[in-house]
Amino acid sequence: MKIFKIIFLSLILFYFSPLKANEAELKNKITKNLRCLVCQGQSVYDSDSEFATSLKLLVQEKIEQGLSDKQIYDFLTDKYGEWILYDPKFDKNTYLLWLLPILILLFGGAIVMKNLININK
Repeated sequence: MKIFKIIFLSLILFYFSPLKANEAELKNKITKNLRCLVCQGQSVYDSDSEFATSLKLLVQEKIEQGLSDKQIYDFLTDKYGEWILYDPKFDKNTYLLWLLPILILLFGGAIVMKNLININK
C-alpha cells in the first residue's frame, strides 16, 4: 500500500511541475512587457521597486485564476492606461505612435532622393 502512495504522489508532482514552469514563463513574458511606472526605463520584470513587486504578485494571482495574457493586459490597461505596456495596441489613441517612424522614414527618403537628383543635374 505504501508503494502505491509513493507512486501516486510522485505522479502528481511530475504532472504539476510543467504547469508551474508554464506559469513562470507566462509571468516572465507579461512582466517583461509591462513598464514600471516608478522606475524610469525599466520593465516590471527588471525592477525591484514596491510597485513592480506588487504588479508581479498581481500578475501571478491573475495567472493562478486562469486568466490569459490578453485578459491580464486588458485588466492592467483598464487600471493604469496604455502607458503601462511597452507594446501598445494599434488603435485610434496610438496610431501616431506606430505610424510616426514610417512617416519619418518616407519624409527622410524623399529629402535624400531630392538631394541626389539635384546633385546629378
